[in-house]
Amino acid sequence: MRGSGAYEGVYAAAVAGYRVGPDYIEAHRVHVAVGSDGHGGRILGFYSLVLAPPELDLLFVADEAQGRGIGRLLVAHMQSEARAAGLDRVMVVSHLPAEDFYHRVGAVRIGTALANPPAVPWDRPEFEFRIPAE
Repeated sequence: MRGSGAYEGVYAAAVAGYRVGPDYIEAHRVHVAVGSDGHGGRILGFYSLVLAPPELDLLFVADEAQGRGIGRLLVAHMQSEARAAGLDRVMVVSHLPAEDFYHRVGAVRIGTALANPPAVPWDRPEFEFRIPAE
């Protein structure tokens, strides 16, 4: 996550304090996409779904795996997990460079998360995934 090209330079502060370790994984629903086509079981991406309040806390795809549909697959999996948990909506605060991605995968812009210096000194778009019942 901290090695992502999307979090270089000025954006590095936004993930500097994040650690997706055993404590985080125990407290949240973390799902991982693992490569099997020549990537030797490497983690290609992951997301974390928080149930209360419903939020997509993290969604990352490794730089070398972007553009292959992994993010779209992770979002579809998240929606399935949210539906199974009885959720009808999941909110996400987007990283600025990811805003177009969330539009493309069907999230609806609902507002703006205001800056939270020093870690995040800029406003960020808030989106919502609407989870239809099956």
